[in-house]
Amino acid sequence: MKDRAERARSATASFSKGGRKLALRASAASRFLTFVLRHRPDAIGVELDRAGWIEVDTLLAGCRAHGRALSRAELDEIVATSPKRRFTLSDDGRRIRAAQGHSVDVDLGYEPATPPEVLYHGTADRFLDSIRAQGLIKGSRHHVHLSERLETAEAVGRRHGRLAVLRVRSGDMHRAGVPFYKTPNGVWLTDSVQTEYLIFPN
Repeated sequence: MKDRAERARSATASFSKGGRKLALRASAASRFLTFVLRHRPDAIGVELDRAGWIEVDTLLAGCRAHGRALSRAELDEIVATSPKRRFTLSDDGRRIRAAQGHSVDVDLGYEPATPPEVLYHGTADRFLDSIRAQGLIKGSRHHVHLSERLETAEAVGRRHGRLAVLRVRSGDMHRAGVPFYKTPNGVWLTDSVQTEYLIFPN
């Protein structure tokens, strides 16, 4: 009985270790795909079309040729389980693109949408002086990214340092004629946010 219990514990530990390795591999692959599909498709010798799409077979071949082999099943799993739904597959499943966040020149083709009255932007408090001076600007990205949920903005802000969350008077902006767009994964996009529409943390 003791030997059987020991074997069971050993098998459980081995399975748990294997699961962690798979999770780490999937996380690394997701970060690499984000890098390629948002910023550097040339890193694996491929090109995105004008709307940011690439054939899945072309993407996988490029990954494989540059030492980052990924199966179609692994890709589908990454797309399905990405907590932020960073990737979008075309309806026929033959093409893929990043949902937003590009620094390469693409036109995602999202239609203007009416935002809620208030949206949130998570950042680090060391950026607040700059934001007070110039508002929220898109920098190297195509748009400023905003969140409907406070918790999402908090998670984003913590990645950059000591948390600061700004409230955005998006309803007032929209009524003033500022366009907004909503991505399939629920991120709100706009070109910039002037300081008059920002509510800073105390």
